[in-house]
Amino acid sequence: MEFLIVSLCVINLILIIGVIFFQIRMANHRKDWTIGIYGVEKSLERIEKLLQDELAKSRLETGLNAKGLREEVFNALNRLNESVLRRMSENMTTQMQQLDSFAKQLSHLTQSNEQRMDKMRETVEGQLKAIQQDNTIKLEEMRKTVDEKLNVTLEKRLGESFRLVSERLELVHKGLGEMQSLALGVGDLKRVLTNVKTRGIWGEMQLGSLLEQILTIEQYAQNIATKPGSSERVEFAIKLPGRAKDGDVVWLPIDAKFPQEDYQRLLDAQEQGDFSLAEETAKALESRIKNEAKNIANKYISVPATTDFAILFLPTEGLYAEVLRRPGLCDILMREYKIIVTGPTTLAALLNSLQMGFRTLAIEKRSSEVWNILGAVKSEFGKFGDLLDKTHKKLQEASNSIDTAARKTRTITRKLKDVEELPQEEAVNILGTAAISEELDNCD
Repeated sequence: MEFLIVSLCVINLILIIGVIFFQIRMANHRKDWTIGIYGVEKSLERIEKLLQDELAKSRLETGLNAKGLREEVFNALNRLNESVLRRMSENMTTQMQQLDSFAKQLSHLTQSNEQRMDKMRETVEGQLKAIQQDNTIKLEEMRKTVDEKLNVTLEKRLGESFRLVSERLELVHKGLGEMQSLALGVGDLKRVLTNVKTRGIWGEMQLGSLLEQILTIEQYAQNIATKPGSSERVEFAIKLPGRAKDGDVVWLPIDAKFPQEDYQRLLDAQEQGDFSLAEETAKALESRIKNEAKNIANKYISVPATTDFAILFLPTEGLYAEVLRRPGLCDILMREYKIIVTGPTTLAALLNSLQMGFRTLAIEKRSSEVWNILGAVKSEFGKFGDLLDKTHKKLQEASNSIDTAARKTRTITRKLKDVEELPQEEAVNILGTAAISEELDNCD
């Protein structure tokens, strides 16, 4: 309502302003301006009064409307409060009834569950007792079965163990017997090795075995006099190739020595821990080796029939190691006596290297023979080339003759084209060319 009144006032004000501007525009002098302004003031007063009256009426109506609205809201709230209280009372009554019903049902359900649990407990207890009795019976049966099997297995295992122990004891007794036999054999071997001649034969056999295993029989000799004009014979000597022209052989002497007594005394002194005695026996062994090397050098080395050195073979690795352990001994033997000391292993390595050298020489010898054969083949091949050239010339001449005969044949054929041919039989009778026809047929 107030908005409508304000809107009307604004519209009237706009109209009045428009009228004023219109009157001002239309007036031509001051009097008209004064009359216009006075009229405007009157109009404004009327409008102001009208607006005040309308505002008063609007406030009165607004107050009345607000009072009525408050009364209606108050009455509505009272009715709503009464309705809510009534509904709450009804809900509380319903809930109490439902709670009573639920309590009765819960009590009934609890009693029913207790009865069922009692019955279930009785059933489970009965079944458990039956299971316990059954398990007790089965466990007793299993215990009896296990005891029986354990007894059988234990008796079987004990029997097998006693049998194995008996067999092992028999083997031990047998081994003891073999050890006794071996001890007797060792004693016999020791007695054999105490003989100087027997030791020499044993070392010689070992040396011969090594040579036989690595070299061929043509590459070494046994019990040969390597020094010209001397009757001293070395046990073994390896054949080395000499000068290629005359095919002489150069011998490499190898002699086996086994100073068992000196070496055994050294071992005994070392086992006893007597250092002075060990040093004394070591010096004795060193002196013995030097004497043997000197004898080999004097008896078997004779250049150019032999190499300028020889080999002293020691049959055992322990003896060879003891000789190597002596400081400067090998150098003295090589420098003064031209003797190389070897054991079984080192001699085998030396023989293998010599075997490779022999193979290299054989390959070189065969290669020279191959070169000679290739030279001869080259010479003969040159002659064969000349022969091929001559044959080619002869074949070329024959081919030229055949070409000439063919050309002449074609010329004669062209000349005889107009001549009438006779029957075959008449031609044969006249010329006697039956043999020629047969040869031509055979060629076809």
